[in-house]
Amino acid sequence: MTEPVRVLVVGGGYVGMYTALRLQRGLKSELSSGTTEITVVTPDPYMTYQPFLPEAAAGNISPRHVVVPLRRVLDKCRIVIGEADRVDHAGRTVTVTTLASPEDGTGSVRLPYDELVIAPGSISRTLPVPGLADYAIGFKTVEEAIGLRNHVIEQMDIASSTRDPAIRDAALTFVFVGGGYAGVEALAELEDMARYTARYYHNIKPDDLKWILVEASDTILPEVGEEMGQYAIRELRSRNIDVRLRTRLDSCENRVAVLSDGARFPTRTVVWTAGVKPAPLLAATDLPLNERGRLRCTAELRVEGVQHAWAAGDAAAVPDLTSREKGKECAPNAQHAVRQAKVLAENVAAAVRGGTFKEYRHTYAGSVASLGLHKGVAHVYGRKLKGYPAWFMHRAYHLSRVPTFNRKARVLAEWTLAGLFKREIVSLGSLEHPRAEFEIAAGGSPPAKGPGPHDN
Repeated sequence: MTEPVRVLVVGGGYVGMYTALRLQRGLKSELSSGTTEITVVTPDPYMTYQPFLPEAAAGNISPRHVVVPLRRVLDKCRIVIGEADRVDHAGRTVTVTTLASPEDGTGSVRLPYDELVIAPGSISRTLPVPGLADYAIGFKTVEEAIGLRNHVIEQMDIASSTRDPAIRDAALTFVFVGGGYAGVEALAELEDMARYTARYYHNIKPDDLKWILVEASDTILPEVGEEMGQYAIRELRSRNIDVRLRTRLDSCENRVAVLSDGARFPTRTVVWTAGVKPAPLLAATDLPLNERGRLRCTAELRVEGVQHAWAAGDAAAVPDLTSREKGKECAPNAQHAVRQAKVLAENVAAAVRGGTFKEYRHTYAGSVASLGLHKGVAHVYGRKLKGYPAWFMHRAYHLSRVPTFNRKARVLAEWTLAGLFKREIVSLGSLEHPRAEFEIAAGGSPPAKGPGPHDN
């Protein structure tokens, strides 16, 4: 009996999940007959739809509806929960540390493959800012989004309870670093939520909260264009949000945010959203990388110079065939990732079956961004929108892109209910340490809390 063709997908994000989903549909007969098998290696058993993280943080969407369970969607694939540590393409193996590795003592496992798809996504790009690792929080995962929501409400509880004006001021000061999508949308949604929540505190007014956006360049949301970016700045400033351009975070040691313009803000909340960088796995491969650490790829989404290796999304440097600028690459954003996954799956299926490959070609359609409830900016196909129309387009676009009909229906139902009832303003801070209360009741000591942003 001949060995099946082994397709290994590294990464369970948007590119990894959609590539595997299209492969299990396109190779249905091969999977049924056992001539092909698909394995997905991912650190989490779910795919996170990151554009919905700001709304999850604001309580507009339930956290469980921002994620898609991979085992349910990829029922014809083998799912391995673990971290891919190294790719040996010459030997056609990937070394993976699974959840069981520390338990069974056998160490990492090696997964062999015939066709490799690398889509591990990206991680937060940090700088050597003193205090950043100790006091800041990122905004790339659903856990961080919900943790930040809990943290903001907890700070309002602290401010409402303390008699020390310095503690109150620090608790009500929120610093966001990075003026891209993640930073602007997270700040705008949380400011909206906190302003609404303040009405339920007898001694906190919306104007007592201090929101600061720090951006190193001279604009925010560059993807929507200069005009819409300037509108976004005016909109945020009209809500008493302090937008500081051409400014950097120099330090956040001892709960004091020190900016490059000399300003100092005692604060218990620093949110870091200043860009991303390729996943560390890419540096642990024998595949060609460009100067930014991304895999060099052809327009067919094959890794340049090698056979049987494919990549897309944040991990891949794909030539932009629609650009007149020689050597320009596709931006590592969601719009390209969504469309690359389709071409990638078709080409991998063609490699299994012996077909021809397609080139990825997509003209950038534009961008949409939310600035809170009923507020937004958009620059799509040359048309510029702002306010409610842009906000509506933002929701409609992402509703169409969130995977599975199940999630689309649930998100739409939540939006509908949110329009009929009041916001949820509950902080579930106990999620950080779910066993704390029982440990105390059983005679143990409460868990030690680290010095991170959730330390009260």
